[in-house]
Amino acid sequence: MRTLFKFHGGVHPPGNKAQSTQQPTAVAPIPAKLVIPFRQHAGEAAKPVVQVGDHVLKGQLIGEPAGFISSAIHAPTSGTITAIDIQPVAHPSGLPDLCATLIPDGRDEWVERKPTDYRTLPADELRHLLRMSGIVGLGGAVFPSDVKLRPLRDHPNKDIGTLILNGAECEPWITCDDMLMRERAAEIVQGAEMLRSMLGSREVLIGIEDNKPEAIAAMRLAVADSGLPFEVVAVPTIYPGGSAKQLIRVLTGLEVPSGKLPTDIGVQCFNVATVYSAWRAVAHGEPLISRVVTVTGNVARPRNYEALIGTPLTDLIALGEPLPDTDGYIMGGPMMGTPLPSTSVPLVKAGNCIIAGSKKLFPPPPPALPCIRCTRCAQACPADLQPMDLYWFSQSKNFGQAQAFSLFDCIECGACSYVCPSHIPLVQYFRFSKSEIRMREQEKQAADRARERHEYREFRIEREKQEKAERLAAKEKAAAAAKPVEPPVVATNPDAAPENTAQMKIQAAIEHAKEQAAAIKPKNTENLSAEQLAEIAEIEARRARIRETAKSDVEPPKE
Repeated sequence: MRTLFKFHGGVHPPGNKAQSTQQPTAVAPIPAKLVIPFRQHAGEAAKPVVQVGDHVLKGQLIGEPAGFISSAIHAPTSGTITAIDIQPVAHPSGLPDLCATLIPDGRDEWVERKPTDYRTLPADELRHLLRMSGIVGLGGAVFPSDVKLRPLRDHPNKDIGTLILNGAECEPWITCDDMLMRERAAEIVQGAEMLRSMLGSREVLIGIEDNKPEAIAAMRLAVADSGLPFEVVAVPTIYPGGSAKQLIRVLTGLEVPSGKLPTDIGVQCFNVATVYSAWRAVAHGEPLISRVVTVTGNVARPRNYEALIGTPLTDLIALGEPLPDTDGYIMGGPMMGTPLPSTSVPLVKAGNCIIAGSKKLFPPPPPALPCIRCTRCAQACPADLQPMDLYWFSQSKNFGQAQAFSLFDCIECGACSYVCPSHIPLVQYFRFSKSEIRMREQEKQAADRARERHEYREFRIEREKQEKAERLAAKEKAAAAAKPVEPPVVATNPDAAPENTAQMKIQAAIEHAKEQAAAIKPKNTENLSAEQLAEIAEIEARRARIRETAKSDVEPPKE
């Protein structure tokens, strides 16, 4: 039996999971309109490859990856693209984003699908297939899965010895992964074997919280039927035990260092829904165009539905039949989810749950009181941080100190806010600080790039001026060299004696030669060594003696 470990902190909020697991997963009907955002993953948004008026088939590529960290977007059903514009999306910022509007034709006609045997393809081709199939992390981070499967070049630990499948699903109300493991365990196990072969891992651990006995039994049966040496481990139910770093700690006893990734300690972690979608993409040629989503909370019919990406949340909520006293909705869980300003936004790949709220289920929080330094937040923090200090720095906008206190190690799980007796929304302060720090870093990088461009422009202008001056000087020098030298005109006196006339011509020629010699600038006269200067001085002294000797020979003796 595997020895399990504990991570620091954690809380035990009410699970509220039984409500949505009483019935099997149902297939949501095709809506009258689909709105598909081109940014449904971490990194760069996908680039549209369709135009308004195009007819597309189910699974057809409509957005191609536009960067190293990016992923593809596909049509969830067949129909016509009627718009590509900015529309509201479910995002904490509340800002709209670029989306494609698809009006289904009702035929649900697939594009040609090409199933592949992963054993026959090199790893790089498999990664490209996953990238072009739009496979991203469905546990919430939506990080492109092909990037997590890339080889670790120039890395101190190139060996990913352990592959972990995350089936913990620790946040209250959410049960989509639970139902997926109950109903599709065999395909999850096959997908795990495919990823294990790509990573070259020696062991595969499947961690599931012990409040999901049906899922644990289904996964163990699937592993036994496959004959693969995988281990299904029941882990203690505690929030946020489903966070990757915390689950790695529980299963292996290894700590992911601050600012590092699981690969730095030879571990890689994937959500079970991600593994399932990766298997469907390879074995069945199906890109990621739908997902299982939990509709629960203040509704008459809580249940899990497999819905097309882009389905308006209004349609999904209607399937659950919200009760009259419903006063709001949350996408995700109550601890880390996003309150929805409107239900007209579409379902995205990160949308694992929709919770209908009411004052009875989620009473409005009382006004925040001053921090009393009780340290309950520090005791509950799974990242072993000091939230009360981070709150002080965030409130005073002392972002440098917040970073020094490991602000970016915060996983925003909300455990600190949950236990705070003063009802301080600590997570909101931490998110604010992170966004401000990121924005300032982006501004600094933009300013640095602008300064570099300006300095290069000044250097380029100066270099062009110098090159122009050198070209002009060379041109003038060439023209002067090509021009013939005319002898000076010497005025002669017809009455003068012939010998005097000849003497005047000689004297004029000497003067002209002196003028030419004076016009010639000496070269290579800079940065001379002491030996060279001494040699020049000796030559000049010798020339002076020669001139004196010549002068004494020419001049008549003095009387």
